[in-house]
Amino acid sequence: MTITERNSAFGWHLEQSYIKELPELFYRITDAQQVQNPELLLFNDTLAKEIGLDPDQLDASITAIFAGNAFPKGALPFSQAYAGHQFGNFTMLGDGRAVMIGEQITPAGKRVDLQLKGSGITEFSRGGDGRAALGPMLREYLISEALHALGIPANRALAIVTTGSPVYRQTIQPGAVLTRVADSHLRVGTFQYAAQFGSDDDVRSLADYAIRRHDPDLAEEPDRYHRFLKRVMDRQAKLMADWLHIGFIHGVMNTDNMTISGESIDFGPCAFLDHYDPATVFSSIDREGRYAYGNQPYIASWNLARLAETLIPLIHDDQDEAIAILQEDMKAFAELYQSYWLDGMRRKLGLKESKDGDSTLFTELLQWMEENKADFTNTFRSLSDGSVPDQADGRLNDWITRWQERIKSEGRSVVEAQTMMRTVNPAVIPRNHLVEEALDQAVQKDDLTLFHELLAAVRQPYEGTGIPPRFTEPPSKRFTDGYQTFCGT
Repeated sequence: MTITERNSAFGWHLEQSYIKELPELFYRITDAQQVQNPELLLFNDTLAKEIGLDPDQLDASITAIFAGNAFPKGALPFSQAYAGHQFGNFTMLGDGRAVMIGEQITPAGKRVDLQLKGSGITEFSRGGDGRAALGPMLREYLISEALHALGIPANRALAIVTTGSPVYRQTIQPGAVLTRVADSHLRVGTFQYAAQFGSDDDVRSLADYAIRRHDPDLAEEPDRYHRFLKRVMDRQAKLMADWLHIGFIHGVMNTDNMTISGESIDFGPCAFLDHYDPATVFSSIDREGRYAYGNQPYIASWNLARLAETLIPLIHDDQDEAIAILQEDMKAFAELYQSYWLDGMRRKLGLKESKDGDSTLFTELLQWMEENKADFTNTFRSLSDGSVPDQADGRLNDWITRWQERIKSEGRSVVEAQTMMRTVNPAVIPRNHLVEEALDQAVQKDDLTLFHELLAAVRQPYEGTGIPPRFTEPPSKRFTDGYQTFCGT
C-alpha cells in the first residue's frame, strides 16, 4: 500500500473506527490493485466541499487515490465482511470489489465512509475480477445524485476514475473505479454475518458500534438494542414510502442491500416507473417479481425480520420473551410504513391535515393511473401545475373535483395547495430511456454531453422552467416493452 502525504491541503481527515472498534471477524485488510492509466472522469465538487475536501486542490496525486493506486494519510484500506439473503437464499458475501479507505470527519463533525468500488479482487470476490464497468458506475453516480436532490437518503458518488483497462461482462467494457460516500456501510447482512459466523458477543459488539454511529443517544440506555431496532425500522419505513412516492424501484432488495442508516445503496438494476403499475419489474434477475415496485415495503418488512432474528439474544435473556417482543415490533412496521406513505401522499396532493377518506382518495387516483397506463411522474406534476393530465376522462375529472373540495375543506385554495405540491412532485426524474441513452453515448462514443445535461436536470428536479422537453416526456412503447436493467457485476 502506497501512502501519499502530497496535497495535504485537499482536506483529508480520516479515522478508522470500524477496524479499531470491531473484531477482525468483520473485515479483511485489503490493498486495492493498481491500474495502469487512471484518468479522473467525474468529480462531485459540491459533495467534496460538504465533507471537507477542496476541489481546487485536485491533481494527479488525488486521481491516484481515487483509482486505488495510492492512499492518503490516515487510510488503512479494508473490505467488509457480511452475508445476506439474496432472493430469499442465505449466502456468505462481503465486499467482493470494494475497499474502504476510511471515515472522513467532515467540517460539521460528521463521520462518513469513503469507499472505492471496482478496486480489484478481495478475499470476498468469489471468483470475480473485483472490477467495475464504466456504465454501471455512471448509473450509480447519476441515480444517487437524483435521489439526493429529491430529498431521499442515499449514498453518493464523489468521483469516477477510468482505469484504461477493459472489463468483461456481457460485452467488453471500459473499466472504472467509483468513490462513494455513505453515513456507513453497515447492513442487515452485516448482522446476519455476525450471528451466523460469530458469537452473541460479536453481535453485541456490532450493535454497540452501530448505535454509536447512528443512534448515540441510545448508547447508555438499558433497552438500547430494542430501541435501536425500532429506529432502524422507522428509517426503513420512511425510505420505502419515499421510494414509492417518486416511483423508484431498487431492483435487488437483498438483505445485504438494506442499510442500518436508512440510506439507499447499490444502484445496479434500479429504475423509475413510467406508467403506474405496482407490479413493475425491470431487473433481469428478478424473474418472479420479488422486488417489484409495489412489493418493496413488504420485502423491507421481511428483511427487518431477519435483522430482528439476529438481535434475539440481546433483547431479553428469555428467548421466548424476546421473540414475543420482536413479533409485536414487526406487526407495527406495516402501520409505520402506512403512516409515512399517507403523509407523503397528502403532501403530493397539497393536503396538510389528516382526514377520514384520504386513503380512498389516494387509492382511487392510483387505480385510475394503473388502468389508463398514465405516467406516474407527469400525472402528479400536471395536478401540481393546474393542467389536465394525459388520458384524462370523466372519471378523473370527477376525482379532481372531489380532490379540490378536499383541499378547500382545510380552508385553503387550490392554488396555494399546488404551490406546495410543486416542491414535492418532481418535473424531472432520471427517465430510464434517457439514462440508457446517456450511458450508451458515454461508454460507446466517449461522449458525456447528454450525461452532464441529464445530471444537471435531475439535480434540480422540482424546477419547472428551462427543462429540455424531452427530459419530461415518457418513452415510446417500443422502449418500455421488454426493457431490462442489469446488476453490472
